[in-house]
Amino acid sequence: MRRKIDRYALVSVFDKTGIVEFTKVLIHLGYQIISTGGTGKMLSENGIEVIPIQSVTGNPESFDGRMKTISFQVESGILFDRSKISHQKEAKKLKIPFIDIVVCNLYPFEQTAAKRGVKLDEAVESIDVGGPTMIRAAAKNFKHVLVVVDPNDYPTLSILLRSSILFEKRRKELAAKAFRHLSFYDAQIALYLDKKPFPHEFALPLRKLMTLRYGENPHQKGAFYGYPHVQSLLHKLKKRWGRDLSLVNLTDINAGIEAVRLFREYASVVIKHNSPCGIALGKTGKEALARAIEADPQSAFGGVVVTNFALDTDSASVIASFKDEKKGTIDVVACPRIDVSTLSFLQTIRKSMGVYTFGIIPRKTKDPYNIKWVDGGLVLQTHDNNIDKSFLTWKTVTTEKPTGRELQQMQIAWKFLSRIRSNTIVVIDKNLPMTRGIGSGQTSRIRSAKIALEQAGNFTKGGILASDSFFPFEDCVKLAAKNGIAAIVQQGGSINDNASIAAANKARITMVFTERRAFWH
Repeated sequence: MRRKIDRYALVSVFDKTGIVEFTKVLIHLGYQIISTGGTGKMLSENGIEVIPIQSVTGNPESFDGRMKTISFQVESGILFDRSKISHQKEAKKLKIPFIDIVVCNLYPFEQTAAKRGVKLDEAVESIDVGGPTMIRAAAKNFKHVLVVVDPNDYPTLSILLRSSILFEKRRKELAAKAFRHLSFYDAQIALYLDKKPFPHEFALPLRKLMTLRYGENPHQKGAFYGYPHVQSLLHKLKKRWGRDLSLVNLTDINAGIEAVRLFREYASVVIKHNSPCGIALGKTGKEALARAIEADPQSAFGGVVVTNFALDTDSASVIASFKDEKKGTIDVVACPRIDVSTLSFLQTIRKSMGVYTFGIIPRKTKDPYNIKWVDGGLVLQTHDNNIDKSFLTWKTVTTEKPTGRELQQMQIAWKFLSRIRSNTIVVIDKNLPMTRGIGSGQTSRIRSAKIALEQAGNFTKGGILASDSFFPFEDCVKLAAKNGIAAIVQQGGSINDNASIAAANKARITMVFTERRAFWH
């Protein structure tokens, strides 16, 4: 008669959610439980008989717990191939336990590294070594060993294990989940230890934060993933009312945040297709929002409103007026905070409007990289920050010099266009901090200029025109002069700069070179 082989489950978890109940299921199914330190203590306190890990390894936990699970006995018990008779015989000869289930999650490096003022040594001590080794071994041997890294899987697995219908496909899915978990964990550590950009090999640790209503189009699916321990406003995004977000809604909110975060003043923007159609500042939130919509009410229809100030009933009344007077609707409103009365008021304006909050906006993004997708990979770049500092190197190149007001408006215009899709020409009011015309996303700079000037209408007289790059020809300056523009700010650096300067001097237009480009794609 063949001797029955003892079966073991190795249980070693930092997150102990649901582990007692799941372990009881494993015992009921005939598994003996091998466990470590804190997990073993908790299981024992709940009446579960546990085999201490040192009884298997033959060695005590050592070096303040740095060594406890890594051993020939444990790793062999997980890794040997049950389908090979030779492996089975060798395991019995070497007295290797048949560890058929590994339940393991890791030291909380993510939480430790995110703590304010954390020291390097403290973070390093939170790097798990034994856990990943066991998980990796079990995931490799998934045909014979079940690997469980997520407490959310305990209820389903409890049912499947009792029913004996745990197919290889499910085992493989759990193995893939385990490898993703390890990759996520290791990528965080790499980013923490070396924050220099553009390493030779690069992995992004991303966690799913939101399932989107759909992708770019209703027939496409989408989800939002975020970095761990990054103070991102989109991570804090909270639905207060109305519609769930599509990919475009989410990216519109992101574009809006990027546009208004540059300002300490009350700032508001209306976003369509990831680019502003109206940006404005004001002495009050109501004034900023009213100006942002007034800048282009036609395009604002169906737009996403983002502010850098808490929305109150007074400022929200602008959205009601837009609906009543212009028959215009807003799809989504996103702001740092909103009170209960204002939320109730917005609900009366449009039932399907989405209302979201995201907390106080820092001046600069905390994301480690700006990332652009390309076929087969990603392009990484640093962020376009410190725009204010660039003002110090601006150079007036025309006979006419800017007045104090014109220079102030130029600086506001430059911030505005730095978050608008290129090619960009912006016309802003001669006095008010608001856009009057935006030409963006065009393949020709003169075409962008025509769109911006046409949209600005009579507000071009004495207005400010800003270009996110240089003028390749003097045609933009001549068109600006024809429309009464008083001052131009542009990058400069074209081989035809002299022609543009001459055209500006002839029209008595002030022109300033930034010597810095402001593309935004």
